[in-house]
Amino acid sequence: VQLQASGGGLVQAGGSLRLSCTVSRSIFSIHTMGWYRQAAGKQRELVASIQKDTTSYADSVKGRFTISRPYDSKVVYLEMSNLKPEDTAVYYCRMSSSDTGDDHWGQGTLVTVSS
Repeated sequence: VQLQASGGGLVQAGGSLRLSCTVSRSIFSIHTMGWYRQAAGKQRELVASIQKDTTSYADSVKGRFTISRPYDSKVVYLEMSNLKPEDTAVYYCRMSSSDTGDDHWGQGTLVTVSS
C-alpha cells in the first residue's frame, strides 16, 4: 500500500491550503485515515482523523482544519484555513486499522506559514 501526500507549500499567515493523500488501494470502513504533522524539533502529532463519517481534530486546529474523504474515494483531504506560523510542519497521512493491523504512512509534504 502506498500513500502519496501532496499540496504543501509556502503560504502567508491567514491563508489556506488543501492537502491531498492518495491511497493506492481502496479505503474501507475499518480504516482510519489520519493527518499528522511534525514540526522541527518536535514530536509527530495527530492533527485530524476520519473513519467512515466520524472525524476528530486536535484542539489546536479545531474550526480551522477540515478532513474529508468523498464517498468511495481513494483520496483524503485536509483543508486548512486561517493558517498560523505554528502550523508550519511536515504533514503526513496515515492509513491504519486495528482490525487488520494495517499501518501505512505517506512520505510527507511540507507546509510553511510565514508571518
